Amino acid sequence: MNYQRLTRLCIACCGLLLESISAQTSSAKADSRPNIIVIMSDDHAYQAISAYGHGLNETPHIDRLAQEGALFTRASVTNSICAPSRAVMLTGKHSFRNGKVDNIQAFDWDQENFAKILQGVGYNTALIGKIHLNGLPQGFDYSNVLPGQGQYYNPDFIVNGETQQFPGYVTTLTTEFALDWLRDGRDEEKPFLLLYHQKAPHRAWLPEEKYFDLFADRSFELPENFFDDYEGRPAAANHEMGVWRDLDLVYDLKMLDKAGDFQTKYRKAFEGQGHYGRMDEKQKAVWDAHYDPIIASFKANPPEGRELAQWKFDRYMQDYLSCVQSVDDGVGDLLDYLDDSGLSENTIVVYTSDQGFYLGEHGWFDKRFMYEESFRTPLLVRYPAEIPAGHRSDALVQNLDLASTFLDYAGVEAPGDMQGETFRNVARGNDSTFRDFAYYTYYEYPAEHRVMRHYGVRTDRYKLIHFYHDQDYWELYDLEIDPTEMNNVYDDPDYTETQTALHVKLADVRAHYGDNDAQDQEHLDRYLKFRESRR
Repeated sequence: MNYQRLTRLCIACCGLLLESISAQTSSAKADSRPNIIVIMSDDHAYQAISAYGHGLNETPHIDRLAQEGALFTRASVTNSICAPSRAVMLTGKHSFRNGKVDNIQAFDWDQENFAKILQGVGYNTALIGKIHLNGLPQGFDYSNVLPGQGQYYNPDFIVNGETQQFPGYVTTLTTEFALDWLRDGRDEEKPFLLLYHQKAPHRAWLPEEKYFDLFADRSFELPENFFDDYEGRPAAANHEMGVWRDLDLVYDLKMLDKAGDFQTKYRKAFEGQGHYGRMDEKQKAVWDAHYDPIIASFKANPPEGRELAQWKFDRYMQDYLSCVQSVDDGVGDLLDYLDDSGLSENTIVVYTSDQGFYLGEHGWFDKRFMYEESFRTPLLVRYPAEIPAGHRSDALVQNLDLASTFLDYAGVEAPGDMQGETFRNVARGNDSTFRDFAYYTYYEYPAEHRVMRHYGVRTDRYKLIHFYHDQDYWELYDLEIDPTEMNNVYDDPDYTETQTALHVKLADVRAHYGDNDAQDQEHLDRYLKFRESRR
C-alpha cells in the first residue's frame, strides 16, 4: 500500500470515527431532553388543593409539586368549559383559532398540536384518560382514552382506537394505565411525553368506595357570597347553576330512593349505564350501604329553607372532595414511581385542571363564567433541574401557554400560529418577563346552565367583561378591593378613566389575537345551526 493510499485511508477512518462520536454526542444530547408529564383533572377547583390555602381538604401529593417546584396563583383558562379548554392546551391557540369553541361541535385533529411536534422530534408520546375530543387522537404513539365524559365505575376506554370495558374505578384505572405505560410501554431510549388525564372530579361526583366516609360527618362553612342576589350583574342572575336551586336531588346528591319518591329531572340518567346502573351487584351493595341511610335520614326529617341549602352544599362538597382524594392518590403513586426509577430530576411534572370550579361561591357549582373561581385554574410545575423549590408566581399565565412552554423545554421552536407564550422564565422566578393580561372567551349559549356568551380581559388589578348576543352587558371589577367580584363598577364615575383604559386594552388584545365581532357571529350561527340539526 503506497503512502498516499494509506493517508487517504487514515483520513477516511478518522472521519468515520468523528461522525460516530458526533452521532453519539447528538444522541446523548437528545436523550438528556426532559421528560414531560401533564396531569390534568377535570373541574378541579384550586380551592380544593391544600397548597392554595383554603382549608377545605388535604392533598399532600399534589402539594409536593408546590413544595418542590412552582405554584401559580393566578393561572387561568381561555374558555372555561371542558373540551375547548383541552383543545387550547393541545394547540396553543384560542378557541376561535383552533375551531373548538364549545363542547358540541367537532375538533379537528389534523391541525398541529404540541404532542405531534414532540413526537416528530423523537419523543415517545402517550395520552391516557380523559380528552373529551372526538376522533382518534393524533400525536401519540399510544392512546388509551375515555369516550366523551367517561364513566366513574367499570368504565370504557378506547385503547388505540378499540373500545374495551374495564372493571374498577376510573381514577384508579387511569393511574394504573399511566404507570403501566411508564414501566413497560415506553421506549426507554427516548425522552417521553405523557398526558395523564383524570375524569374526576367532574359531575356527578361518584366517589371511590374507600372514601365514602371521608367527609361524611363534616358540615362546610358556606362562602360569604353563597346567597348572592346578583345586584348590578344581570348576566350572573340569569344562571342555572345554583347549589340550592339547580343541583338534582338524585343525579347530583345521590338520593336514589328505592321507593321512587324522588322523580327528578335527571333520575333516569343517574339510574342508567353512565352512573349507578353501570355498577356490578357488589359495587351497588357497598354504595347502597353508604347512601341508603343518608336517604332515610333526609326523608325522615326533610330540611327546608336555608337548612336545605346547607344540606345540599354539604352533600355536594362531601362527594366532590372525596373524588379529589382519589386524584391526589394517583399523583402520589406517579411521583413515587419517578423517585424509585430515578426519573424525578429530569422530568417536568405539571398538575392542572381543564378549568376552575365553583364550590358554592355566588351560590354556584359548575364553571363557564369569567369570574375568578371558574376563570382561574390550579397550576403547579416541578422540574428539579431548573425550577426552584417553593416558588410562587402571580404571573397571568394561561392554558394557552402550555404548548409553547413544553416546546421550549424540549428545545423546539413553537410554530408561528401558536398564540401562547412560554412561561419557562416565569417558572425560574422571573415574573417580569411575562405579558400583563389574560384574555377570555365563552361561546356555549343558549345551552345548559344559561351562562351568556362573553369575552373579557384581566389585568393585574382589573377585569372587564362583555356579555353579548341576546343581551348587552358590561362589567368591571376592581379585584384589589373586590376579589369576590360582587360590585360591578362599570358605571361608577370613580372608575371612568379605568373603564376607558380597559376598553382600549381589550380592543388591542382582541386585535392581537385576531378576534372580532364578525367572528363571534360566525361561531354563533354555526352553533345554532348545529343545535337545530340535532333536534
